[in-house]
Amino acid sequence: MTPYKSRTQGTGGHPKATPLVCRSAPCYASLKKRAQKLKRQMWALFLALKAPQTPWAAKLLIGATVAYALSPIDLIPDFIPILGQLDDLVILPAMIALALKLIPRDVMIRCRREAWRHLATGDRVRTPAATAASIVFVALWALLILWIVLKIIA
Repeated sequence: MTPYKSRTQGTGGHPKATPLVCRSAPCYASLKKRAQKLKRQMWALFLALKAPQTPWAAKLLIGATVAYALSPIDLIPDFIPILGQLDDLVILPAMIALALKLIPRDVMIRCRREAWRHLATGDRVRTPAATAASIVFVALWALLILWIVLKIIA
């Protein structure tokens, strides 16, 4: 499957799917390896957030990092050419790197080991907040579909 990104062309404002620059097998392997490392780091940060030895400043930064990563609102909107993508490629990794520096080394080593075990068994991060958010999103989609169906029928 070829990854695509949306790009607005001309004055019509219609998005056109264009393939990303990376087309070679080694490039995909590199991207896959980086994605796996990022997933492991996020698991480790999640576990460090729950560790009592993690300083409060690191916990705040981890929370802000996760919120920024999941937020639909970017510091620089994605529709601004180049800069819109750079914030995701620069700000988020910088926040992760800073959070990693604030966490004590022994805590991070333990969290990385535990993250590796979780990923090896195929576990996913499950929290009450994530479960509640999933329920809310499913309910919103169900209400939207119901509203559309009722509008079509009426």
